[in-house]
Amino acid sequence: MERNDAFDFPPPPENLPSWALEEGRSWRDLSSFDILVRAETLTGKVIDLRHEPLPPHLWGLHIVKGGRARLIINRTLPPFWRRFALFHELYHLLSHRRGEAFWARTATPLSSFEVQADLFAWAVIWPEYAELDE
Repeated sequence: MERNDAFDFPPPPENLPSWALEEGRSWRDLSSFDILVRAETLTGKVIDLRHEPLPPHLWGLHIVKGGRARLIINRTLPPFWRRFALFHELYHLLSHRRGEAFWARTATPLSSFEVQADLFAWAVIWPEYAELDE
């Protein structure tokens, strides 16, 4: 595993919930192009993926406006963690479509949406993570 003291890399979860494994399985081993094609098909949006330098506490973000979406991933992350951040942001785009302003008015804490996105990302990249430890 690559080391970079600027980032706080999360440990893998002890268990992945079945929903995350099921949703994540079909995203495994896809190229960046195939990920975007699939995401565009599912969302109906034109998606632009960018890798930009961001502060270490900000791994990625997504912006949606009308029929377009932009996923911005911190390019200073090591490659494995850039992929993790991509799937984290992709989960928000796919599953949390109404935006932070809407979800902030629900009884569900925003932190739970972050946990869901992390679990999805782990479920997708788990095989890659396992290979890093070999």
